[in-house]
Amino acid sequence: MDALFARLRQSTPQITESGQVFLIVGLGNPGREYKDTRHNIGFLTIDALAQTLEVKLSKVQNKAIIGIGKFEGSRVVLAKPQTYMNLSGQAVVGLMNFYKVPKENLIVIHDDIDLPFGTIRIRPKGGSAGQRGLGSTIDKLGSQDFARMRLGVGRPPGQMDPKDYVLQRFSKDEEEFLRALLEKACDAVKEFVQNGLNAAMNKYNGNT
Repeated sequence: MDALFARLRQSTPQITESGQVFLIVGLGNPGREYKDTRHNIGFLTIDALAQTLEVKLSKVQNKAIIGIGKFEGSRVVLAKPQTYMNLSGQAVVGLMNFYKVPKENLIVIHDDIDLPFGTIRIRPKGGSAGQRGLGSTIDKLGSQDFARMRLGVGRPPGQMDPKDYVLQRFSKDEEEFLRALLEKACDAVKEFVQNGLNAAMNKYNGNT
C-alpha cells in the first residue's frame, strides 16, 4: 500500500490563506486489524490527500487524527476519526465546532457496497443508507444537509456476509483499480474546496 501512495504524491501551490476552513473527514476504524480494508477506504483517501497536499497527519484532537494544510487559499483540515465507525459523529462535530466549519464546508468520505468498485458518488445530503459512521454523523450534527462522497467497493461475492466482506483487505489485483479511485477522489475533494459542491458533483460523479 505504501507504493500505491507514492504515486499519489504531487506538489501543490501554497497560497495565502483566505479565511475559509474546510473539514475533510474519511471514515474508518482504528487499529492494525482494520488497516487497508474496504471499510477503511475513507481513511485511505485521507492518507492519499495528505500525500498530495503535503500535510502531516500527526495531531490527535477531538477523538481524531488530523492534519492541517492549505489549498487554493483555504485552510483544509483532514481527519480520521478514532472512535470506531459507529461513533464517528463525535469526532466530526467536535472538529466542526473547534474550527468553526460551516456545514457547507464539510465533506464525509465513506465506503459503499451498493456501488460498483471504482465508482464515486458525491451528494449534497441524504440518509445514512445503513452506513454507521454516516449515521452517527447525522445524529450528532442533527442534520442530513452536508456533503458526502460514497466510494464504491462492490458487492460481496456469493453468499458472503457484507460485514465480513468490507473488513477484508483489497486484493493485489484490486490495488491498481484502487489507485485510480483514490486519485479521482483526491481530485474531487480539491474541486470541492476550490469550486464548490456542484462543480465536484458535475465533474466527478461516475466511474473512475
